[in-house]
Amino acid sequence: MSKFNTSDFINPMMTQTWSNGRHEVRCVKVIAETHDVTTFTFGMSEPVLFFFKPGQFVTLELEIEGQRVMRSYTISSSPSIPYSFSITVKRVEGGQVSNWLHDNLKSGDQIAVHGPVGQFNCMDFPADKVLLLSGGVGITPVMSMARWWFDTDSEVDMVFAHSARSPKDIIYPLELEYMTTRIENFKMHLICETTEIGQAWGGYRGYLDNAMLGLIAPDFMEREVFCCGPEPYMKAVRQMLEAAGYEMSRYHEESFGATPVDDVEQAHKHADAAEIENQQPKDMVQVSFSDSDKTLDVAIGTNLNQAAQEAGVNISKACGVGICGACRVKVEEGEFEMLQNGGISEEEIAQGYVLSCCTSVTGNIRIEY
Repeated sequence: MSKFNTSDFINPMMTQTWSNGRHEVRCVKVIAETHDVTTFTFGMSEPVLFFFKPGQFVTLELEIEGQRVMRSYTISSSPSIPYSFSITVKRVEGGQVSNWLHDNLKSGDQIAVHGPVGQFNCMDFPADKVLLLSGGVGITPVMSMARWWFDTDSEVDMVFAHSARSPKDIIYPLELEYMTTRIENFKMHLICETTEIGQAWGGYRGYLDNAMLGLIAPDFMEREVFCCGPEPYMKAVRQMLEAAGYEMSRYHEESFGATPVDDVEQAHKHADAAEIENQQPKDMVQVSFSDSDKTLDVAIGTNLNQAAQEAGVNISKACGVGICGACRVKVEEGEFEMLQNGGISEEEIAQGYVLSCCTSVTGNIRIEY
């Protein structure tokens, strides 16, 4: 990689700005947060400002045992520290990517990332008062938000409530404590499910419930809520807020971990089967892949990623629902419909790019892939 002078990083003529797409980055730091959670920090040799919206994520492109693997992780750092970005990863038993990262990725290694993308962020939903709720490693996006408001001297009134299995599983405890001592508009509440025998703990115990929520944020009805954690945790939060009559348009959530792509694909297959059974055969159109020099005929409405698979073309994907942006391809010409969830920018769409996982073919089409 090229050498650089640190003075270049404050020279606007030498500095580039990060944008959604594929980027080669270098791991610059590996930090053990807990016994099974590690933060990986990435940067580039040349000056690059890593701007993103706090709460967004990137998709890692890795090679594991000879196979290309894609996995999405929330950015845990803040764009207020712009020359690098971080992800915080929990080692999951049997998790292919999380274990590989913990066991193999080290400072100096280079990998590819796609992004940043994501609709779950604090900039698109501005508010004067917020309630940040998280469970386990779901702390990462709300920590990015809190760091952003803290570093920019924001006057946003923050209540930060984090649930962990035990005190030793709390991520970023020292930084959270530091933030509470420096500004008056940051109130931290830690909740632990269990404590070990003889372990001192002065925070909340058990699970977040209505009574606890009332103590943590008596004015929660007035706050914008950002929530991330395991699905059972978020489901419980949703039920509590709905039962209280909270305006759910002000509730925002993001789950962590791999999206059940297999379930999504299976649903598509069932829908396709039902359509074939209940309707007349559809008109056929042609899908061509110019780089691969492959062409096939498919029914109108066929998913582009599915068409690629049938043609023997392997388009990378991770989330399968138009969030991560990993399956982006360029349409050279043709007709299509795309329903996406924030994984592609308006500029990329204007340039002819689509997300293959959520694009259906409506006419003859040629793809650059």
